Amino acid sequence: MWNYPEPFVDCVEVTDMVAFYWDRVEAWFEEDEEVFIGPKDPYTRVDTRDTSREVKVVLNGETVAETTSSVMLFETGQPHRYYIPKADVRMDLLKSAERTMKSTYKGIADYYDVEVGGETAELAAWVYETPFDESGRIAGYVCFPQGKVGMYVDGVLEAKPKTRWD
Repeated sequence: MWNYPEPFVDCVEVTDMVAFYWDRVEAWFEEDEEVFIGPKDPYTRVDTRDTSREVKVVLNGETVAETTSSVMLFETGQPHRYYIPKADVRMDLLKSAERTMKSTYKGIADYYDVEVGGETAELAAWVYETPFDESGRIAGYVCFPQGKVGMYVDGVLEAKPKTRWD
């Protein structure tokens, strides 16, 4: 465990509180269910919806993915994301970045660099092969974050969202 013996001025509410190193506890439970990666915020939710919108991913002028059968994922406080079936992605352009990212709501994502025209866009795609139940519809689908690639939806370029990751 750890704490702030003298909290920052803006965080005095953590005085006399402790936190646990997630990777140093044997297991964490919320009621009778084991929780993986981290506890969930009760005010955050994840929803997925099938969409037939035309989604096209372009990088360095080349189409990397194109589909009319993606899954939109909505997560509280995050930009919406399109998850595209691998059959509609030029998988030959994706190279493992040998990096993973953990999400309390989705699971563990494998990251990919995208190589097009002799240039590499680092960490420009990810896949949750076995997501948690609430995100099960995105299993094995590829996500390209708006802003790292040109994301066209029904022919209109999506704006780059303002997040700490993009």
